[in-house]
Amino acid sequence: MVKGLLLLCLFAFLPFTLLAQVKATIEPIEIMIGQQARVTLTVDGDASADIEWPTLSARQQIVDGVEIVSVSHPETNTMQIVLTSFDGNLYHLPPLKVKVGGKETQTADLALKVNEVEVDTTQLDKMCPPKDVQDNPFLWSEWSPLFGMSVLLLLLVAVGVYLLSRLLAGKPVIAHIKIVRRLLPHQKAMQQIEQIKADKMVASENQKEYYTKLTDTLRRYIEERYGFSAMEMTSSQIIERLTASGDQKSLDELRQLFNTADLVKFAKYSTLINENDANLVNAIDFINQTKLENVPTEEVQKPQLSAEDQRSQKERKVLKTVLWTISIVSLAMIAYIVYEMWQLLM
Repeated sequence: MVKGLLLLCLFAFLPFTLLAQVKATIEPIEIMIGQQARVTLTVDGDASADIEWPTLSARQQIVDGVEIVSVSHPETNTMQIVLTSFDGNLYHLPPLKVKVGGKETQTADLALKVNEVEVDTTQLDKMCPPKDVQDNPFLWSEWSPLFGMSVLLLLLVAVGVYLLSRLLAGKPVIAHIKIVRRLLPHQKAMQQIEQIKADKMVASENQKEYYTKLTDTLRRYIEERYGFSAMEMTSSQIIERLTASGDQKSLDELRQLFNTADLVKFAKYSTLINENDANLVNAIDFINQTKLENVPTEEVQKPQLSAEDQRSQKERKVLKTVLWTISIVSLAMIAYIVYEMWQLLM
């Protein structure tokens, strides 16, 4: 009884690693030639103990005829060895040595059976012998569609380059919309009258020139203001056209101005300076009394293209459409040719 207690105490103070066990299992234990089997080494005991696994590497033969494929450690206390063999036989796998906490322990013996593929030797004439590596034969029927499509692609590219050169050589017709700022009829007339004043034609000896410029200014104003061709009408015809719509007092003054002008231009009538001043004032009064101010002074002008420019624009549109079509078709053909060549060469 005393000896049993002493042994129990002795084992209680021994390191736990002395009690560690190393187990080895193989699965499956029977394989065909070229198949793989997995050997698993497991250390039972303290997980924190220092473990030294056997030094093994891929392509190493563990015994004659059995080769290691790979070695891995999925867990700290586990090692896995993948084996294979290409010779049919029953192999004895020797124990593997593992150090746990400095103490060397070895696994149990294992066995691996490798079966050969059965061959029916009675029908050897039906078995095909091994063949050498052969190149794929060149078949023109496989490549001729790609060759024809490549020629067509080159023609399309040539046509596209020619059309592009035509497009770049031709000067584009650009129709710019212009916004024209126009002076109102009374503004133009007043500018011309100011010019008559600046030229001091009122006191000029050449009264015919003075009245010609003054009446022409009024005629142009009336033509733009009322919309009839006053430049081609006589003074009396202008007065008649204005009678229906004008103020009688302003028309009387205008009639007197035209009569004086006709006398000066055609009858060599001479006027005094104060009479010239009065007629200039009458012209200004007539313009001020008949002017229209709430009229837009800006006008949008769309240029009218000539027949040649219109034809040029249509040709450029057609060229651009054809070029875009050629580009899209060419890209699609290139992608198809490259894909088919890749398929043939693979």
